[in-house]
Amino acid sequence: MSQPSGGRSFQIDKLLETVVAERASDLHISVGQPPVLRAGGRLVRLETRTLSADDTTNLMKSITPERNQQELQERGGTDFGFAFGSKARFRVAVFKQRGCISMVLRRIPNEFLSFEQLGLPPVVKDLIQRPRGLFLVTGPTGSGKTTSLASMINWMNHNMDHHIITLEDPIEYYHEHNHSLINQREIGVDVPSFPEALRRALRMDPDVILVGEMRDLETISAAITAAETGHVVFGTLHTTGAQGTVDRIIDVFPTNQQEQIRTQLANAIIGILSQALLPRKPKGLVAAYEQLVVTPAIANLIREGKTFRINSSIQTGRKFGMILLDDSLFNLWKNGICDEKDVMYKSNNPGELRARIERAKRGVFDDSDEEEDHE
Repeated sequence: MSQPSGGRSFQIDKLLETVVAERASDLHISVGQPPVLRAGGRLVRLETRTLSADDTTNLMKSITPERNQQELQERGGTDFGFAFGSKARFRVAVFKQRGCISMVLRRIPNEFLSFEQLGLPPVVKDLIQRPRGLFLVTGPTGSGKTTSLASMINWMNHNMDHHIITLEDPIEYYHEHNHSLINQREIGVDVPSFPEALRRALRMDPDVILVGEMRDLETISAAITAAETGHVVFGTLHTTGAQGTVDRIIDVFPTNQQEQIRTQLANAIIGILSQALLPRKPKGLVAAYEQLVVTPAIANLIREGKTFRINSSIQTGRKFGMILLDDSLFNLWKNGICDEKDVMYKSNNPGELRARIERAKRGVFDDSDEEEDHE
């Protein structure tokens, strides 16, 4: 990492100190307003002076490596990761807007959280111990996918003897070798692209491959093949819900290949974890999860193109450890962890969830709600 230099570098250090102290998730730097933190999901302006174009340029130069400054000039934007001493790592997006420099710095916590701290569905631990298969973690940007995956890789690293290869853009959490051997490759630094990285990874005797983002047909196709050939492959997609994720993967392929991909995906996929992050009362954040466990019956639905039936299969698949996002949101509301308006905002089916909450307020619970109480 290039060390902050020059007389104004104290400023970025001070801002990063504030981010760490406040446990904020992001720092926004933009001309015409003071620096802004995102803390507990809400934006908070710092009580400092308004930033000028010179301020944002100087702040950018104090942390941005030379090659990224060049990319910013050529393409109008750049991304990189850097370490703030031993306190935290940051993922930085630098971009131009109205001819001025803006930045968003996302804090990557140094400590790994346990499955319990994250509230991950318990079945995750069983799924990641499978000898092969594709496990997808999905959700919008900023929903905590990276954190969940880092926690899974960390658990494997401490409990299994695997060769784990991560392909990331940029690398966020740093893993030390423990029971497992971990190699982390950064796209654009260690290897040019995801498809290239995946192709090469297969020659490195891996047990587990983490694909930071499954953006295009080539990467998705290579990830499915890797999962079929006896590796555990983790991937992320910016989709909401398990059903939408399966559809999205198949839709990436040309129509004449879709049937073959359905068959391949049905054979390879072992689970989909879809997550949303919402404000916790009175302070902080909490995740809601949707968990699909691919049973033979669900693999059949994928193979036959009947993905519209996945949600009802998740609902009836509770004994396999499955849960729908809206059930998870309902529980967060029912247990007093989140406000009604926040769970409604993240819901896949707000009309149904609202009706269910209204019934619960009158003391009328659905069968599934009652079951949860007795579990």
